[in-house]
Amino acid sequence: MSKNFELMEQAEKRSQFRSSGKLELTIPVIGENANAKRQRNRSQPDLENLASEEVLRLVQRVFLLQTQELPRSVVFASIDHGGGCSRICAQAAETLARNIRGSVCLVEANLRSPSLPAVFGTTNHHGLTESLLQEGSVRSFTRPVYAANLWLLSSGTLAPDSPELLNSDSLKSRFAELRKEFDFVLVDAPPLTRYSDAVVLGQISDGLILVLEANSTRREAALQVAESLHASNVRVLGAVLNKRTFPIPETLYKKL
Repeated sequence: MSKNFELMEQAEKRSQFRSSGKLELTIPVIGENANAKRQRNRSQPDLENLASEEVLRLVQRVFLLQTQELPRSVVFASIDHGGGCSRICAQAAETLARNIRGSVCLVEANLRSPSLPAVFGTTNHHGLTESLLQEGSVRSFTRPVYAANLWLLSSGTLAPDSPELLNSDSLKSRFAELRKEFDFVLVDAPPLTRYSDAVVLGQISDGLILVLEANSTRREAALQVAESLHASNVRVLGAVLNKRTFPIPETLYKKL
């Protein structure tokens, strides 16, 4: 077990919160200012490489190395707003696409504040909302991004009542169609403490990955969310501790 997994386990023991899933890993914070980087004695490339390694570990543990039936449709949802869930979901989709021969569809289901289209330099137009209101193959509402086998279903054109579409019967049929069209479907959902969207999406998927923000997510909120997901019959595949900072030099971590 890597040091990052051990740190995640220790943090969960201290907070008396344990994920009901099998995955526990830590994503370091990147993009810090120069002073913070000097204080932590870490370079930006080191942090980015470490983050990439942890995302690869996530993909392997969840999608590639399961001894039981592989989850093919997975929702990513943070506990609170600003937890970095969209970035992790996008990186996981890119990493998965690079490591399989099949196809991956990344779904922007955050109809509150979508951000994935900007990550890939595209727009929200003609995406999920259109697919729920119009006829046609679900693939016709997606677009290839980054790699030949990675597709994006953006949020689509948004209106004040757009989030209500996630409670429609069309959502279930469209998700069933996505599973037929693509080998894997990764879904970026709104934060769990603010909206019920992620619960609805988790109920029609194979499971959900919780994203917790280091030094920010409150224990009580995490416990409440975990209990709510369990009561709603949403399978929690694991937890990711995002934006973890490292107060000691990397050279010492390598010796641990």
